[in-house]
Amino acid sequence: MSIATRQPSQRRAPGPPGNFIFGNLPDLRRDPLHFYPEMCARYGDVVRFRGLGSFVWFLISHPDDIERVLKSKQYPKGMFIQNIKMLVGNGLVTSEGDFWRKQRRLAQPAFHRQRLESLATMMTGAAETLAEQWQPRVAHGQPLDVANEMMRLTLQIVGRALFSVDISGAADKVGAAVTVALDHINYRSLQPLALPERIPTPHNRRFLRARQTIDTLVDGIIAERRRSAAHGPDDRGDLLSMLLAARDEETGVGMSSEQLRDEVKTIILAGHETTAVTLPWAWYLLAHHPEIEQHLHDELAGVLGGRTPGLDDLPRLPYTRMVVDEVLRLYPPAWAVARQTMVDDHIQGYHIPAKSPVVMSQYVTHRHPEFWDKPNAFVPERFGNGAEQRPRFAYFPFGGGPRICIGNSFALMEAQLLLATLAQRYDFRLVPQHPVVPEPTVTLRPKYGIRMMLRPRQAA
Repeated sequence: MSIATRQPSQRRAPGPPGNFIFGNLPDLRRDPLHFYPEMCARYGDVVRFRGLGSFVWFLISHPDDIERVLKSKQYPKGMFIQNIKMLVGNGLVTSEGDFWRKQRRLAQPAFHRQRLESLATMMTGAAETLAEQWQPRVAHGQPLDVANEMMRLTLQIVGRALFSVDISGAADKVGAAVTVALDHINYRSLQPLALPERIPTPHNRRFLRARQTIDTLVDGIIAERRRSAAHGPDDRGDLLSMLLAARDEETGVGMSSEQLRDEVKTIILAGHETTAVTLPWAWYLLAHHPEIEQHLHDELAGVLGGRTPGLDDLPRLPYTRMVVDEVLRLYPPAWAVARQTMVDDHIQGYHIPAKSPVVMSQYVTHRHPEFWDKPNAFVPERFGNGAEQRPRFAYFPFGGGPRICIGNSFALMEAQLLLATLAQRYDFRLVPQHPVVPEPTVTLRPKYGIRMMLRPRQAA
């Protein structure tokens, strides 16, 4: 493989090739959102450090190098998918090679633009219903945890959009189970000597109960559809219909029950998580920046005048999109991705031995001072004119290369529509003294939620 010839960033303090940091595993476990940026600021765009297990890890943060890794077949997900497999099995997120490519081709039509167009009204309708449900609590001055509320909303939307079922009644229970499961995956990722799930430790028992809750929901969705199909063709044009109708090109056999469960579970979890994490951070940032919030409201009033947005309105709401993009920059739901090189390689002239883990953090690169002025500031305008001059992978909230998130267009459309719908109905204000702390588990959720007081807005 070719050796990169580009010089390290001049804005970083480059360390010697193969710099090595001792005693850093406790720091990594304790606060990766501090550890990773500090190491990049101190050592440059390639950092070599002692990670988990016996491996020496590499953290890379320059967009050119990230693009090269994410587009290369020589950097599969490798060992990094094992803990996630405990929850979702061998679905789109965790499968590799030819099997993944087959599943990706199968699922892709469910996310085509024509299909997404039919979902916009359903998304805004769900948001309007939630806004109505908030009214009694708002009238009584009760605070809301917007992180929990957005989780319930997006679970409901993904159930209707991709599987034509209403899972709103189970949203609270499933949302809590997802939180427990993601916490367990993070725990196992940072504790390589943790006891296997078959050992009934309190941690393992909580995870197994949570997984069973999710499996029960998914099994019910599949069983209901199969019962319906037993009485005649039942193609509803959704993702589940595509999965049930799929047949192997060579054998003509459909998906096994286990594989069908894995794919449905993967899509439910991944399909709601991005927007469920993004919107609470949007309300949080807007509450801290009233001038940006006012700019957003001015655009919504000028274009929508208080009516519910539709898909055709999105091109006329550029500032709304800028707000979403800037939230994804500062608080990317997938805050880091990792690969494991299959062969010896070189990045910026540094030797990367075969089987080495390579980490790329959106949280770090989205704040890289070479590409972002005032990198920690909330400035939606940076996604206006001139944004195209930045390297492609200076901003990669949905990953990149062949494994880019299949639902990125779905998530962006959903985030813009829900933001525009709910922002016209309410002002969101933070509850004083409530701690808001990003927690870097599998996704970047607010650790203690985000409690806010809502105030109804007058129609434009």
